[in-house]
Amino acid sequence: MELLKLLGILIVIVGFALKLDSILIVLVAAIVTAIVGNLGAAGLLETLGTSFVANRSMAIFILIMLVTGTLERNGLKNAAAGLIGKVKNATSGVVIGAYGIMRGIFAAFNVSFGGVAGFVRPIIMPMANGAIEAKGHKPNEEHIEELKGMASGMENIAWFFCQVLFVGGGGALLVQSTLEPLGYKVELIDLAKVEIPVGVFAVIVGIVYYYLKDKKLRKKYYGDEK
Repeated sequence: MELLKLLGILIVIVGFALKLDSILIVLVAAIVTAIVGNLGAAGLLETLGTSFVANRSMAIFILIMLVTGTLERNGLKNAAAGLIGKVKNATSGVVIGAYGIMRGIFAAFNVSFGGVAGFVRPIIMPMANGAIEAKGHKPNEEHIEELKGMASGMENIAWFFCQVLFVGGGGALLVQSTLEPLGYKVELIDLAKVEIPVGVFAVIVGIVYYYLKDKKLRKKYYGDEK
């Protein structure tokens, strides 16, 4: 009887092996586990609610993944590519730079979009591809691989340097706890003030670097001088 409680794991394994809808698989596995574990509907909802509150950051990340996956299956990539194709003089470097600014601003408020998997891959990369196609070029595979690294790098730069601006965020608390044993008493608000020019400078440097690099790559792969 105890082994029946592992039935949910079996459902997940078989479901993913058969490439069925991931949301449906997880939902069915949760319901089956609740039934064989004698939790009942109320117990299942209570467990989900307790887990969500206790691990809200992870839960929000999972929700972002689910929402992004659903939108992606319903034309999110095409919509993103079509949108950037309407913007005059847009290039992949400009797209990545604009994302760096937006990412830095939201990171300062400790708001995450799901990172590379949740935002860069399904939205930024199609927009970068759309910028190339808008200029009448067929995206070069080597250029696309370079852009993936550039977009991921911009994500890391903006998040790493700007998340410390949020007072009470994980990054700020880490810096404070690291300096305290060394004899440096640092207030979180003072740390945020010091980090503002650092974060702004880091994002600007990243934007300029990736813009120039994209310009060089466009010239290399497409002969684009602009």
